[in-house]
Amino acid sequence: MESVQQKEKKAFDRLKSDFGYKNRMAAPKLVKVSVSSSIGSLVKKDRTKGDFVAKRLAQITGQKPVARGAKKAIATFKTRQGETLGYLVTLRGKHMYSFLDKLLNVSLPRTKDFRGISRNAVDSVGNITIGIKENNIFPETSDEELKDVFGLAVTLVSTAKNKKEATAFFEMLGVPLKKEGAK
Repeated sequence: MESVQQKEKKAFDRLKSDFGYKNRMAAPKLVKVSVSSSIGSLVKKDRTKGDFVAKRLAQITGQKPVARGAKKAIATFKTRQGETLGYLVTLRGKHMYSFLDKLLNVSLPRTKDFRGISRNAVDSVGNITIGIKENNIFPETSDEELKDVFGLAVTLVSTAKNKKEATAFFEMLGVPLKKEGAK
């Protein structure tokens, strides 16, 4: 089976006729993968949940997450400035490719009732954000801890110039997008 990195190297050959690329540098490439999770409501009930989410994200991605704090205090949401609201991991290089291989070939097929990612997930600047409702689809998480399930967002950032180019690039990489017209 071909890895995501090998598929990306073949992007120029497959997409040059559709988009009129003159050289390999014009073809889209993956820049980074961002994995983030919010802990806002979890921490209000139990302070140890934030540490649990950080530890679990580190297991899933293989890299220590960065705590993201509130930019300003908002009384309505009962947040203070600097209070940790979530965690973020940015993957580049070989960590990015190994995480993507695991996500596309192991984790997404394990998702219950998975029918593909909506084409609306691709934005106009060439990125795609995949929302994952349960962290236990990853093989690093143990299934016995079902009470501590949290969601996360995976954003693939590419150099594609528009939505059409990005959609073709992500399909070529093996991202399971829904077919045109499918609900």
